[in-house]
Amino acid sequence: MRLKIGHLSLGAALLLLGVAAFAAEFSSLEERMSQSEFHAAGLDKLNPEELKALNEWLRAHGTTTTVTQVLTPSGALVYYPVDSKREAFESRIDGGFSGWYGKTVFRLENGQEWTQTESGQFSNGHYDHPKVKIKPALLGSWLMWVEPCGCSVRVERTK
Repeated sequence: MRLKIGHLSLGAALLLLGVAAFAAEFSSLEERMSQSEFHAAGLDKLNPEELKALNEWLRAHGTTTTVTQVLTPSGALVYYPVDSKREAFESRIDGGFSGWYGKTVFRLENGQEWTQTESGQFSNGHYDHPKVKIKPALLGSWLMWVEPCGCSVRVERTK
């Protein structure tokens, strides 16, 4: 197999271009954080050499995951990794269900707690351990559908 010098030069150039692109993607802690975040983390206490060493370590070892910041209808900030899937699931309410009244907390048999985020009230009888389906909705919100009554309410996970 014969390799030409031109091919080696092209390969070396592409390798250097890849390294340069990676270096260009790195941003220091000072660039990534607001001044108040930088102070709250205590990073302003580092001397320039310590900060440089920390940034170099991050450059060499840091892999980042992009996240999407979403506001729920109640105004809470929720972070979801871009590559994570928000999937619907089913469970049962742990105990009785007779509707919702403002900020109702729904405790599920799987140990999760979900709190009503939309205003309003709803009542349609009383059900013991009703089956519920919680599924992703628009703008990062979640919708809980209660099977026996065929009703649904926007919720956010609180536990």
